[in-house]
Amino acid sequence: MAWLRRNARKAPLSLRRSFVTPEGVDLRIELGSAGERAAAFVIDVLAILVVLIGATIAIAYLAWSSRQSAFAVLWLLGFFVLRNGWFALFELSGSGATPGKRLVGLRVVARDGARLTGGAVIARNAMREIELFLPLSFLGSQAAHGWADGAMTLFALGWSGIFLFFPLFNRDRLRVGDLLAGTWVVHTVRGKLGSDLVVPVERDRRVFSEAALGLYGVYELQMLEEVLRSGTDEAIVTVAATIRRKAGLPDDRDDRGFLTDYYAALCGRLERGLLVGRRRADKFA
Repeated sequence: MAWLRRNARKAPLSLRRSFVTPEGVDLRIELGSAGERAAAFVIDVLAILVVLIGATIAIAYLAWSSRQSAFAVLWLLGFFVLRNGWFALFELSGSGATPGKRLVGLRVVARDGARLTGGAVIARNAMREIELFLPLSFLGSQAAHGWADGAMTLFALGWSGIFLFFPLFNRDRLRVGDLLAGTWVVHTVRGKLGSDLVVPVERDRRVFSEAALGLYGVYELQMLEEVLRSGTDEAIVTVAATIRRKAGLPDDRDDRGFLTDYYAALCGRLERGLLVGRRRADKFA
């Protein structure tokens, strides 16, 4: 039986949340901080600018060679699709993250533990257009024509600033788009499989009676696995003595070997029970 270990750093308590999946598993997630979300956004914006500059050069060349002004409309439409499609398409992928979020180690998840839906992704990213791109695009357009005055500039920057700093004033670090869509931005958990405890050994394993193995269930098996993987020598001695006393087994002075063999035997017994529909949750069941 392989064991999945989390390799995520410890976040402050204020950023830890309980995240229960539809199967009833509590994943104990860590929310991304406002600084991490801002860094991911800056990376994405820089990537969008690189693509936009390349597209602008291509469209400008086509417009110059064909002498048609319709390419300006094409540029505006392409910029709109790029800045909205970039976030939505990447977050709809299996990873739930844009390149910026992936580099920072973040992803988008639904707060109810269900699968992230297309409607939620579109809603959270459509709000970004209202929060940031629309007022700044309008301000840039007015400034290009010399129509932007101080009041208009302050209004556009103030509007964007309110939404930009909104995550700092709520405990879940949510944008307005996250509130509407029911999403969180969380740390991606990178896991690795620990070594399998039930592996062939070049010696005869100890044999245990059904009575000795019938003392414990799945919960105790998991606790025993944790002791074998990360327990101290004192914990191993204590657990081995407890099992020997309850099962009436002699002490052979090999506590780790005894627990390893008992774990393998108990694991096999519980798995055989599952094959015929019997599952014992713990020693009280």
